[in-house]
Amino acid sequence: MKHSWVKMVATICAFVLLCGIASADETKRILKPNRTLQYIQTPKTVDSFSKMFEEGMFYGRIRSNNFYWDWLGDELPNKKDNYAMGLGGSIVYKSAIYGGFSTEAAFYGSESPLHMSDEDVGRIKAGKDVTSRYDVTKTGKWGLYSLAVANIDYKYAKTDLRVGRLMFESVLTRSNDTKMIPNTFEGAVLSSKEFDKTKISLAYLTRQKLRDHSSFHDIITYGNYKEIGAPYNNDDSASHRKLTPSALKTHGKKTHNALVVAEMKNKSISNLTLTLNYTAVPSLISDAIVEGAYAITVGDWKVIPALRYIRQFDNGAGKVGGANILGSSLGYKNPDSLDTYLVAAKVDFKSKTTKFRLGYSYVADKADIVAPWRGFPTGGYTRAMGQYNWFANTKTYLARVDYDLGKAGIVSGLSVMFRYAYEDFDENKRTLFDDTNVYNFDMIHKLKSLQGFETRLRVAYVDIAHENDSDDLSYIDSRLEFNYLF
Repeated sequence: MKHSWVKMVATICAFVLLCGIASADETKRILKPNRTLQYIQTPKTVDSFSKMFEEGMFYGRIRSNNFYWDWLGDELPNKKDNYAMGLGGSIVYKSAIYGGFSTEAAFYGSESPLHMSDEDVGRIKAGKDVTSRYDVTKTGKWGLYSLAVANIDYKYAKTDLRVGRLMFESVLTRSNDTKMIPNTFEGAVLSSKEFDKTKISLAYLTRQKLRDHSSFHDIITYGNYKEIGAPYNNDDSASHRKLTPSALKTHGKKTHNALVVAEMKNKSISNLTLTLNYTAVPSLISDAIVEGAYAITVGDWKVIPALRYIRQFDNGAGKVGGANILGSSLGYKNPDSLDTYLVAAKVDFKSKTTKFRLGYSYVADKADIVAPWRGFPTGGYTRAMGQYNWFANTKTYLARVDYDLGKAGIVSGLSVMFRYAYEDFDENKRTLFDDTNVYNFDMIHKLKSLQGFETRLRVAYVDIAHENDSDDLSYIDSRLEFNYLF
């Protein structure tokens, strides 16, 4: 273990040195608060095919993510304190625009200079996304590499069509780029701003690549490598465990599906942002979503109440897998139906330096929400770090405060966040968790002397009530990220 820590320190020093070598005068991209990338500099329109590639732009990223998970309860055979480290980055190429056409490609890589034994790879919790458990099990390789983005783009006026491998951000689909490699999709996305103060997005997504996979797979069919012998199906933590290839075939359902998304954001009414979304795997499940946020100015503050409603329709998935996504529908009123709804509400109080949030969510006592596409149903409302709180009859209460010490003139580039969430699960559904208190602290520091470089520390203390003589599954989840964009 001593040599492992020496190796980690040496790797971090090398990482910082690389940042200095790669430093640039201007930042080409920035990370938004939700960890999606915003491009500051993009290629221009050119007048010849050859210039389309000659005047394209490269974007680089060097990144290190470090994880330590400490179980606080009694030692059990299926639990072990675990750690993981990812060191790598990405390189993105965007061509210039010629005749409305352009191309984009992004290659990502993650190595694990500090890791557990091959036999313990399945025990890794928060850090599992820095490697591929399948590759470690089958080949012993801890590195993870993927051409996660590769697409052709066509722009006409205010309409944009992308085809290929791409990131797609909507209510229930996200790149969720908080580890080493983002969640991406294969398919086609049409976006348009032709209508005043309105953005419309239409997507037909045929395959998905999760953050710990190097290859693309079905959009919803569940299967881990132990079951199917290959990492080509969706083993995301929020997947429905019973929608397996064999179960779908038994019920006459397809094992190769597509995800259809239609979303509209409208700001026609002053201070109001209205979102309408339809997300579906047509032969299995669909969601209709309505969300509204209204901004009110009170002196130096903005008060922003918001409401989200998700109505989930069962198109046949319930008969295949049942009402519970973890595999047992014991305690569910209709164990063969996924019809349900979720209501979430919040109010934000924002000033130049401070933001307060109070949030609440409730999932109907019907069925769990199926959402393995990294856009969390309670995200932005009551979801705390690493938590899944969209099970049937779950209530969550959240309080959060953000403070920007840089804008307050205290510490340049430093911001902090404290968050508390109480998750009230249904004790009659024994596959679910016990009631949980989540205490979360985040700290982000952006280095002024090196544009594009930031450090992020995240710590969560998760206190899980062990009721009815259940095991104590409380833990501390610690994460340290070094991130440099150039």
